Amino acid sequence: MYLYHFGLKELPFSLTPNTSYYLDLPSHHEALDVLMTALKLGEGFIKVTGEVGVGKTLLCRKLLKELPDAFCTAYIPDPYLSPQEMRWSLAHELGMEVPVEMNPIQLAQQLQEHLLELCMADKRVVLVIDEAQALPDETLEALRLITNLETESRKLVQVVLLGQPELNERLKERHLRQLRQRISFSYDLRPLEYNEVIDYVHHRLAVAGYVGAPILDDSGLDLLASGVSGIPRIINIVCHKALLLAYGEGRRSVSKDHIREALQDTDGSEYNKDWQKITFGTVLTGAVGSLAFWYWLGR
Repeated sequence: MYLYHFGLKELPFSLTPNTSYYLDLPSHHEALDVLMTALKLGEGFIKVTGEVGVGKTLLCRKLLKELPDAFCTAYIPDPYLSPQEMRWSLAHELGMEVPVEMNPIQLAQQLQEHLLELCMADKRVVLVIDEAQALPDETLEALRLITNLETESRKLVQVVLLGQPELNERLKERHLRQLRQRISFSYDLRPLEYNEVIDYVHHRLAVAGYVGAPILDDSGLDLLASGVSGIPRIINIVCHKALLLAYGEGRRSVSKDHIREALQDTDGSEYNKDWQKITFGTVLTGAVGSLAFWYWLGR
């Protein structure tokens, strides 16, 4: 809607985790370094946790894109899997043709044989599981057993768990202590700091093709940075709404008021209080209607 208005090639604040928008901020850089180092060392389990919307999935996709060709990767975004479904998903991701209804024992045997073949070809298998806090207990145990598969020199499968902080709490449970002891590398992905929020906004606008005077002034950026709790997903939602509001009023820049209105309308922001809420749809509809009216008069 506002692409041509602001001279953008694409939406800069989409919620889709696009690696072309990845910004190598300190926390994300450190997390990626931990993952790459642990995988190259051949560790069985690696864990990365972080709050909702902090950028775990984008980090995951960046990892999959950056791993050398010596790694075979399997990515499972949906963790609600039984042990059999998890093994089948791993086999499918590795290019094996196995029917869904295959006997569990046969599947486990064929999977092990395929992993050995990959190992003989000097390929390392990495299984990456997103939203790992939702994995059933029996599936977590099955993952631990899969990492028992090894040669005399290395594991046949390495597992990367990405999840919300609830994953840490689950792993403290006594019945999961064997799995917890297998996790040799961990990293907690933190929210963005004040200056990082500002860098993040400028970076995404630049990647989306924006050229010109800053769309957001210092006061608007200051309010944004103080109201989003450092969470990239909330930054994206607020900035998208603010751009819509500015577009609806026919303005070429986003004001502090636009940021405030967007923050008040966004769940999870520091300014989203019941007594402060505005009806964002009403404001936006009125602004767009006004812009259309003046455009019609000028024809």
